[in-house]
Amino acid sequence: MNPVSKLNDDTGFSNTGIINGSRFINKDGTFNLHKKGPFWDRFSIFYTMINLPLWQFICIIVSFFFSINLVYTGIYWLIGADQFTGFISNTPGKIFKELYFFSTETFTTVGYGRVNPVGDLANLVAAVEAMSGFLSFALATGLIYGRFARPRAHVKFSEHALIAPFKDKTALMFRFVCYKQNHALSDVNVQVNLAMTVSENGEEAKYRYYTLPLERSKIESMPMNWTVVHPIDDQSPLAGFTGEDLAANDMEIYVLIRGFNDVYGNTVQQRTSYTYHEIQFNRKFIPMYYETANGTVLELHKLNKHEAVRAKGS
Repeated sequence: MNPVSKLNDDTGFSNTGIINGSRFINKDGTFNLHKKGPFWDRFSIFYTMINLPLWQFICIIVSFFFSINLVYTGIYWLIGADQFTGFISNTPGKIFKELYFFSTETFTTVGYGRVNPVGDLANLVAAVEAMSGFLSFALATGLIYGRFARPRAHVKFSEHALIAPFKDKTALMFRFVCYKQNHALSDVNVQVNLAMTVSENGEEAKYRYYTLPLERSKIESMPMNWTVVHPIDDQSPLAGFTGEDLAANDMEIYVLIRGFNDVYGNTVQQRTSYTYHEIQFNRKFIPMYYETANGTVLELHKLNKHEAVRAKGS
C-alpha cells in the first residue's frame, strides 16, 4: 500500500471479516445489509409501499379494495339479507352480487341508496365499513403523494469505472447524469472512497478505507453529465496496482453524491459502488453530447459507451 494514502475511518463500515467478492453498497445505492430478528420489528410498511415498483403498488391497492369488500360482503351475507331492503334480485348469487356492490358503495361513501341496511347489526357493520373506508383512502392518498413527491436525484451512473491515461499520468474515472428533463442539479458534491483488504505485519487481512482525492469534487451546476476523475499519482492508494492486484485485495469503490434538485426544491443524494470486476483498464468514455444551432443535445444512451485507448507508455 501507498504509505501516504489518506485513511478514512469514518465510513461506518467494519474492518473485520471478509465478504469474498460481495459488496458493501449495491449498484442501486442500497446497503448490502440483511438484518435478522423479529419480522415485525424489522418490517416497514411505509418503506415497502414507497419503494415498490409502480405496477406492484397498483396491484396491491386494487387487490386490497376488492378483497376488503369481499370480506364485508361475507359479513353481510352471514348477517342475512333480511337485514337489508331494496333488492331487485331473488336468487342467492345475485343477492350476493348486490351486497358486494352495496359494500363498495359504503366503503367509498358513495352511497347510491337502492340497497339499504334496516337491521341494527347491518347498520353497525355498515358504519364500521364506512369508517374503515375513509381511513383506507386517507392512507392510500398519503402513500401516493409520498411516492409522487418524494425528492429523488434521478441519477444514473456508468456501469463501469475506467482506468486510462489522463494528462501525464493515469486516472480512475466514472460518470453520471441526471436523466430527467429539467431536473438539473446544482451545488453538486461527490465523495469517493475505496475499500480493500490489507495485511499488515503478517496479520490476517482486514478492510481498510481510503479517501480518493478527485480532480474536482464540486460543481455549481450540472445540466449535463459529469465525469468524475481520481488522478492516480503519488498520493493515490491505487498507485502501481494492476487488475490482478485489485481482485486480490477485494477492492470496492463507493460513491456518494449530493446536490440540490431545482424541481423538488430540496437536497437529494444517491450512492453506488464499483467492485474490482466492474473496473476496466485502458478504456475511455465516448462523448455523450454534441452542439447544434438550437443548443446542446445530451445523448443519454451513450452513458455507458467507452472505447479502447493505448496504455500510457505503449
